[in-house]
Amino acid sequence: MSTLRNLKAPHFHWWVMALIFIVYTVEYADRANIGFALPLMQKEFNLDNTQGGLLVSLFFAGYAIMQIPVGFLIKKFGVRQIYTLGILTTAICTGLMGLADSIVHLNILRFLVGVSEAAVVIGSTVTINNWFPEREKGTATGIFLASSNMGPLVVPLISAWILMNFDWRYIFIFFSIPGIVLALLWIVMVNNSPEKSRFVSRQELDYIRSGVSAKKVKKVREYKAVWLDKIIRTRHSEILTSTRQCFGCWDIYGAALGYFFMVGTVGVMMSWLPKYLLQEQGFSMMNSAYLAAAPFVGTLCGNLLGGWISDNLLGKRRKPMMMVSAVTTIASMLLIVNAPATQLILTVLFLITGLFLGLGYSAFSVYAMGRVDKKTYPIAYGIINMGGQLGGMCMPFIVGMILDHYNWSMVFFTLSVGAMLCLLFVCTITEPLPDGQQKETDQTLVTGHKIAH
Repeated sequence: MSTLRNLKAPHFHWWVMALIFIVYTVEYADRANIGFALPLMQKEFNLDNTQGGLLVSLFFAGYAIMQIPVGFLIKKFGVRQIYTLGILTTAICTGLMGLADSIVHLNILRFLVGVSEAAVVIGSTVTINNWFPEREKGTATGIFLASSNMGPLVVPLISAWILMNFDWRYIFIFFSIPGIVLALLWIVMVNNSPEKSRFVSRQELDYIRSGVSAKKVKKVREYKAVWLDKIIRTRHSEILTSTRQCFGCWDIYGAALGYFFMVGTVGVMMSWLPKYLLQEQGFSMMNSAYLAAAPFVGTLCGNLLGGWISDNLLGKRRKPMMMVSAVTTIASMLLIVNAPATQLILTVLFLITGLFLGLGYSAFSVYAMGRVDKKTYPIAYGIINMGGQLGGMCMPFIVGMILDHYNWSMVFFTLSVGAMLCLLFVCTITEPLPDGQQKETDQTLVTGHKIAH
């Protein structure tokens, strides 16, 4: 086995990352495709906005309640089988939505899509945590969450084309096909850990575990923003090593509550923005598709940039990008309320909104990696992501009720208030001092103690 490892190319963990990107693009497309189908579904089944919001929210209900159970399942059985099952069942339930003959069946299937997809998001982050060295986790998670915006980016154009040539049912049937193929590919290609993979060389395995290449030592940029540490409350935090510690840690809950409003905002933009553009602003089907994709172009770039900044410029500190996203979302939602209804201005505004929202989006996932050990990470991230998906469940439903009684200005004002609450919760959590920097700090204290004596 050792001889075989030495013959492998030392880059397979990035091939795993590429597969995660494709998988989650498809998975997010399965949740985003309802946006363009929703107005036609409302018409066919005679649904008001509140009922339409409930249909959207049922995905997030199933998704949210399964976060912690999936964390336990992955911890017990390993990520490979649970992840594959999640991809496959998500695809099947999505396809069946195109065959549903009643709103009851649609509600049940939408809920099951959420239940199934929970395994994919937890499995993706666990795989990143297992397969990547510490210095690459923020970048890898940024790439992973960038794929969550690639899905909503391609969905409007594909959905618009399908609606112009077929009916809304074919949207769900079409989007179910790639997931079946990817489930088979994952079970063949990716194991629970790089140690168990026949595609990983000894050189690559050593790099993943140490973060240092045998051929080239990567120079780490020195972190100098000591003033920032005082603002974000950076301090040494003991690594959580048990489920009980996770459930008793405010930092995990604070991150979950902040994520509630971030995911809620994305959920509203993904599910209700097409209707806003089609019916409120009166844009054509294709123009609405381009505009609906704009926030996710921005978020795609923001996820990639935010992960790189936190890894390379902020010394693996995650809170700053969370706070930037919250502050800019407060401002951008208020700007949308007063924005002129011109395609160019709205495109630029949605693009910028998505960009700044994406900067801190991945930080919520990576934050838990610095607070818990690898064995406990599925539980910690399950708690954080459950909070986020509860936001995805509640906010689209609340928007539906707002639209039945008020207007779109009230919708965007509500999202702005939500971002303000996100900022408040994020400010309450501590920023854990990265291990390497903690060792340097401890050594400095020891040296100073010896000199003093």
